[in-house]
Amino acid sequence: MTEWYEKSFGEDYLLVYKHRDVHGAYEEVHKMINWLKLRPGAEVLDLCCGMGRHSLALADAGLQVTGVDLSDVLLQEARELDTEHRVRWVHADMRSVPLEGGFDAVVNLFTSFGYFPEDVEQLKVLHAIHHMLRPGGRFIIDFINTAYVKEHLVPHSVREDEGQRIEEFRRIQDGFVQKEIRITDIAAGAEPRIYKESVKLYSCEELSDLIHEAGLKVDQVHGGYDEEQYEVQTSPRMIFVGHRPAE
Repeated sequence: MTEWYEKSFGEDYLLVYKHRDVHGAYEEVHKMINWLKLRPGAEVLDLCCGMGRHSLALADAGLQVTGVDLSDVLLQEARELDTEHRVRWVHADMRSVPLEGGFDAVVNLFTSFGYFPEDVEQLKVLHAIHHMLRPGGRFIIDFINTAYVKEHLVPHSVREDEGQRIEEFRRIQDGFVQKEIRITDIAAGAEPRIYKESVKLYSCEELSDLIHEAGLKVDQVHGGYDEEQYEVQTSPRMIFVGHRPAE
């Protein structure tokens, strides 16, 4: 059985999420570097790097970057954007990264977490982060804030782009935020191409507990890249900043 994340991060994903801002990635990376206390030349793993916006911004900031993703399509897009071959791109599942580790920092950005139904699978991701970090190395896990999502969820939206009708349906069910995306070629009038997304929702305390269970320590939780403090009801995100304790 094909899981949703094995199907959804293909060519149509590039269309649906083309609005994501490259300039914004540079601003976010600047904040991340401060939070992680990274020095020039530090080695950073971008876990679930997608099309590489943040990996390339990190490289431009003078860091040695490795980007890991499961999607061949998104990695190919990243390689094409990386015209100077500054980043090492690796095809892998985030639960089992085939690298030796020793990174100064690992970042997992924009809700590239919670993809699996069971906590034990989420823990595999956190154990992978632990394994990839050197003792004392730092991490960022950037996740949606459940309370904010419940308050601001838009059940349905539709738009047109590049001759395609993009319709999105969102709901919260059984502890997951779920999205169905239907993309229809307007001129052809063909049947829509349908994709699913499903992310398990966690409270700040629940995700903190999982992180600790994996042997990592949370130092700070930010409510967004422009919010220093996380507020349960009003912050759009939960950005966990922490470290692997020295052994």
